[in-house]
Amino acid sequence: MSQRESIENKEIALIDILDVILDKGVAIRGDIIISIAGVDLVYLDLRVLISSVETLVQAHGNKNLSSENFERQRGELNDAIGESNK
Repeated sequence: MSQRESIENKEIALIDILDVILDKGVAIRGDIIISIAGVDLVYLDLRVLISSVETLVQAHGNKNLSSENFERQRGELNDAIGESNK
């Protein structure tokens, strides 16, 4: 049996796939253009990033991520746009 056949016949659980995606991350990009009679009516540029927060933090080298910093920054943004802290 070749390596390709053994990979194709191997059963993989959804949790295993999700674990790899969250560990490594995946980026998906797509363009959708809706047109009628050669006239572009709607253009959608879709970008999706699926990853765990830990993976993103490690990728950017930010070791100062904490819930306290997040809440402080969220409060500063709310104050800047004039919304009360809910």
